[in-house]
Amino acid sequence: MIRLSIVPVTPFQQNCSILVCESSGKAVVFDPGGDLDRIDEALGKTGATLEKVFVTHGHIDHCGQVAAFARRHQVPVEGPQEEDRFWISRLEDDGKRWGLPGKPFEPDRWLAQGDQVTVGDLVLDVYHCPGHTPGHVVFHHPESKLAIVGDVLFQGGIGRWDFPL
Repeated sequence: MIRLSIVPVTPFQQNCSILVCESSGKAVVFDPGGDLDRIDEALGKTGATLEKVFVTHGHIDHCGQVAAFARRHQVPVEGPQEEDRFWISRLEDDGKRWGLPGKPFEPDRWLAQGDQVTVGDLVLDVYHCPGHTPGHVVFHHPESKLAIVGDVLFQGGIGRWDFPL
């Protein structure tokens, strides 16, 4: 039904995820923050066709290279929630601060609590989870009990919530 690959990217080693709908052969990449060639290599190994990019939130390590990745593949971008417009607008400045490439972008679709997104035959529910950033979203596929949570949860911890909103 689904196949998931995780590609750690950027010096922060954030999890960029690749979700494949096995019945359709379509894929989505979550949070392509950097190391685009590494993401492409992992995507190529899946044999799937990239359909979309989904973004959990507007921090540089998660979305600094979204614009370049989406342009490279000519696919739409969905997410995060619009309250992260501020973070996305400052990606270039944040990139200079952290030594990472960053380029602002406008998603093709801002997401909100209760929205649903699709990739191939899969439908994922969207939950607005402010705290780490004001526009952070989580993607949930109930049938497989899979949630792509960005930085809402960390292994062994509760995630970061101490940033100024």
